[in-house]
Amino acid sequence: MAKEKNELIVPDEIVMRKILLIRGKKVMIDRDLAALYGVPTKRLNEQVKRNTKRFPEDFMFQLTAEEKEEVVAKCDHLESLKYSPVLPYVFTEYGAVMLASVLNSDRAIEVNIQIVRIFTQMREMLMTNQEILLKLEQMERKVTGHDEDIQLVFKYLKQLLNPPQEPRPRIGFRRSNEKD
Repeated sequence: MAKEKNELIVPDEIVMRKILLIRGKKVMIDRDLAALYGVPTKRLNEQVKRNTKRFPEDFMFQLTAEEKEEVVAKCDHLESLKYSPVLPYVFTEYGAVMLASVLNSDRAIEVNIQIVRIFTQMREMLMTNQEILLKLEQMERKVTGHDEDIQLVFKYLKQLLNPPQEPRPRIGFRRSNEKD
């Protein structure tokens, strides 16, 4: 039984490579999800059509012809989509979760758990990167504000290190026999 579970798990790197950014959303193409879930793409899409109420637009949408061409150009593993007359569907994280409930197989559930974990890790990495970028920006603003002050300090230091060559007038009392 433990051996069967190990066979069901797909390496995280493979799942991560199948996540694409389309229309500003992280999505997976129906064909890739079908392969991960171990079902034909046609059967996956049939289940989706039977359960359309479960897949609103923020869970799933169909690519346009231009988007399909762009995806085929960017992803080598989707080269065969180029010849397909059908426009593929893509699923967001929520759509992938819903697919597991529609397909209801052990493999679909196992892979779905993995997909959700990967989406969560990606979201956490993005938040960490945003925090780092924000701190860098704050530091840049601080340094930028001090540029003029630092230049002024250097100017005065140079004046102190290189005093003027002309003699300075004496300050203080003079004796009666001394001249200016």
